[in-house]
Amino acid sequence: MFKTKEALIPYLLLAAALAGGLLWHESEMVPGLGRTVTSGQIAVGGPYALTDQDGKPRTSSDFHGKYQLVYFGYTFCPDVCPTTLAVMAAALDKMGVDQNRIVPVFITIDPERDSPAVLKKYLAAFGPRFVGLTGAPQQIAQVEKEFRVYAKKQPMAGGNYGMDHSSVMYLMGPDGRLVGFYDEAMQPEDLAKDLKKKI
Repeated sequence: MFKTKEALIPYLLLAAALAGGLLWHESEMVPGLGRTVTSGQIAVGGPYALTDQDGKPRTSSDFHGKYQLVYFGYTFCPDVCPTTLAVMAAALDKMGVDQNRIVPVFITIDPERDSPAVLKKYLAAFGPRFVGLTGAPQQIAQVEKEFRVYAKKQPMAGGNYGMDHSSVMYLMGPDGRLVGFYDEAMQPEDLAKDLKKKI
């Protein structure tokens, strides 16, 4: 849920990187600029070591050879997170056997409240294929940094708090590199169609 302009930062970074990628030419010259040297590879994602909803250690290498559809959110999120996870689940259901090539991954931005047990109960509503990940605050902060995720605690009445955060689904390739990204407004059928193209 976007509540501040800062939550748009990941989108702006990704858009800028994509724009740079579109300028890439292997051998062509760009008038006035010379040869373009950008590679087109967006620096998003990286290795991580967290804990899944069953309390088992999981690392990014566990998914080597598979695509990952990664979403950052939190279980106390009132609307955007459950809606986006439902879209992910519905899209995968529409993909037939191709869905087996993708692991949907939910990484919490609220490790203080999202224990493995809380994640397990929450993700049960979206199907058994989801992998939920949590960890120590510093571990989560590092993964957020690698994925260009914006997340900030917002105090609420009664001593409770919510989380402002960016809402991006990242498609990571079998090699752990970014393949594409989607926002939470994506419809399941459109997401399924694009995922099929990209995998």
